[in-house]
Amino acid sequence: MTSTTPAPRPGSVALITGGTGGFGRALATKLREREVTVVLADLDSERNRQVAADLGCEFAVLDVTDRAANEALVARIEGDHGRLDAAYLNAGISAAKSDDVLDLDEFMRVVDIDLFGVVYGVAAARPAIKRAGGGAIVVTASLAGLSPMATDPGYSVAKGGAIAFVRSMAPRLAAEGTTISAICPGFADTAIIDRIRDQFTAAGFPVLTAEEVADAMVMAWGQAEPGAAYVIQPGVGTVPYKFKGVPSAKTATGETAVVPEALRPPSMR
Repeated sequence: MTSTTPAPRPGSVALITGGTGGFGRALATKLREREVTVVLADLDSERNRQVAADLGCEFAVLDVTDRAANEALVARIEGDHGRLDAAYLNAGISAAKSDDVLDLDEFMRVVDIDLFGVVYGVAAARPAIKRAGGGAIVVTASLAGLSPMATDPGYSVAKGGAIAFVRSMAPRLAAEGTTISAICPGFADTAIIDRIRDQFTAAGFPVLTAEEVADAMVMAWGQAEPGAAYVIQPGVGTVPYKFKGVPSAKTATGETAVVPEALRPPSMR
């Protein structure tokens, strides 16, 4: 599959969840430079409202774990702007602790935000983007979703799940003219690494800038392959991740078995 999604263009409307964080701010700046109308969605606070105002963006209050709130926000955007062309599902947190104790409450909070926030966001944005004639959904995953971190199982599970969700949804969305993809940054200069920032400095370990990640996010709107995951690493740039295939089932006569039609998405039948 190849993308037919138009690149960001003047007059387009984009939603960014987790919009007032590092990636969201950098992305909003780049989209505004392209004359895209940007709605920044985040938790309600004076700080977040001020960030949006400083960027010249509309602010919307959103808890991404609230399914109805996701749907209501998309409906409001369509009502106010007449369309939604792209949704950047960027809201995310990591665990506050990194010891050997598995805090199940914290685990589930991370999964609720980082995985189910993506699921609810896709479900809400999909019909609106289809009505706009197609567009893009870009999910902020992580390198941890491809190479799990022993120090943060909740984050690893959530990001790995988000990548799997992107890949499984891609064929049906592509049939509607919408490209869904995931970006998988390595360690980046955002609040998520604040508690261990001094360790990166002491080790001389390079971290990504928010602007480098935002460049990949902009690229994904117009150039991503459906279902692709793009790794972003310092000194490497943005490269598509090559997923390994799995051994195919064989029939009794040794031929490669064909997956039953009922298990294939409608666009591939």
